[in-house]
Amino acid sequence: MSTASRSTVPPTTIATPPAPLPSFRGLLLVPVRVGLWRVVGGSGAVLGHIERYTDADGDRFGARRLVGATRSSDLGTFWRIDDAADCFR
Repeated sequence: MSTASRSTVPPTTIATPPAPLPSFRGLLLVPVRVGLWRVVGGSGAVLGHIERYTDADGDRFGARRLVGATRSSDLGTFWRIDDAADCFR
């Protein structure tokens, strides 16, 4: 009879993506990763991204509009995420 020991593997945790933020005036913010949201318009088209930056003054939110399939244009940096979302209306 073999007395080989069995190794136990800890269970893996499957991370579930965070729920989308509430819509801002017809726009939906879908989380891509921590601190990055995809901005989706009412028609379902991706309009751009909002990214959170943390510095000595606190959190800031940068807005980038998609231009074509591979380029983006900076719209600005804001103190509040809803101000950044307003750029896409």
